Amino acid sequence: MVPRPTDAAALRAAVAHAPVTLLTGPRQAGKSTLARRIIDPSPAAFFDLEDYRDRARLAEPMLALREPSETVVIDEVQRMPELFESLRVLVDHDRRPGRFVVLGSAAPELTGLGAESLAGRVSFVELTGFRLGDVGGGSLNELWLRGGLPPSYLASDAAASNRWRDDYITTFLERDLGNLGYRIPAAAMRRFWTMVAHYHGQTWNGAAVARSIDVPVAAVRRYLDALTDALVIRRLQPWFANISKRQVKSPRYYLRDSGLLHRLLGIPDMMGLERHPSLGASWEGFVLEQILMRCGDGVTTAPAFWSTHGGAELDLRLEINGQVLGFEIKRTERPAVTRAMRSALADLELSHLYVVHAGTHRFPLGERITAIGAVELLTDERPLEV
Repeated sequence: MVPRPTDAAALRAAVAHAPVTLLTGPRQAGKSTLARRIIDPSPAAFFDLEDYRDRARLAEPMLALREPSETVVIDEVQRMPELFESLRVLVDHDRRPGRFVVLGSAAPELTGLGAESLAGRVSFVELTGFRLGDVGGGSLNELWLRGGLPPSYLASDAAASNRWRDDYITTFLERDLGNLGYRIPAAAMRRFWTMVAHYHGQTWNGAAVARSIDVPVAAVRRYLDALTDALVIRRLQPWFANISKRQVKSPRYYLRDSGLLHRLLGIPDMMGLERHPSLGASWEGFVLEQILMRCGDGVTTAPAFWSTHGGAELDLRLEINGQVLGFEIKRTERPAVTRAMRSALADLELSHLYVVHAGTHRFPLGERITAIGAVELLTDERPLEV
């Protein structure tokens, strides 16, 4: 059992102050395991909505959920969207903290527990897979290669991990998307998901993708929404600075789990990854996702990237505790300041720019620019120094 202290603390804090806690994350991220470890509900207070018997128990939710004094855990809540109205009514009658913990394998808006439906009643916690701090800095390459989904990372060997991820992709396409309400042929979605893997971290061109897989542009948008709602890809929007330069307006898409990215790209092992053309993009996406997990609730605006048609760019822009921080992610042990970095520092008025590299040392590269090793950045839970 891998301890997940940061995620456990976040879940405890949410349950302690909100009547409803929504724990979201992709399938097999470990939501049920974490909830049982923190809440330890009795069998009567645990509902798995993939089990027809538990769905039958909730046929009359106002009766089934009214009495229990302990915290009720409802897993795979997106399977019964009609349940949400009953939860709201029950919570309005009794707003004690920790009444319900609901787990969902989809975005809050898709499950029906978005900010509007239970405003003032719900706290959100996201679980996306193992953090580097959970498994230790010495396991960076293994976590990067296999991804953070627990069954993949904890598999007995590389072959078993690869098989599990192949099965995960198949099950996700053939069953899970349908359960979320998306009726898309599995073969078509596999081609599309693989295409997204090849565009991982690049500026998105929906028209070109549509031509490549011979579908309408509208279908591409629908496919993107499906994968985003299912929490397997991240849409990173561009940031627009108030400058005269022409700026990129299209978003970037990242596969949130690096292990799934590698299987869709046909990468079997670390040697194959090191020799693959997508090495740099894979590293960038892995570190970016880990940075977002590390910064967590401190981020006060939506994460964004920045890019101009003249070549200046920044991989990640975050606002944390009133400071605007930039992150440039490089698969190198010898980072250096570039013209693009200086442009980002000035045009975006960054408080500080971190160049996250594959080495182990931390050193200044210039005024308000610091090179920092990925292991140090991702395993140190202290606030970033500016």
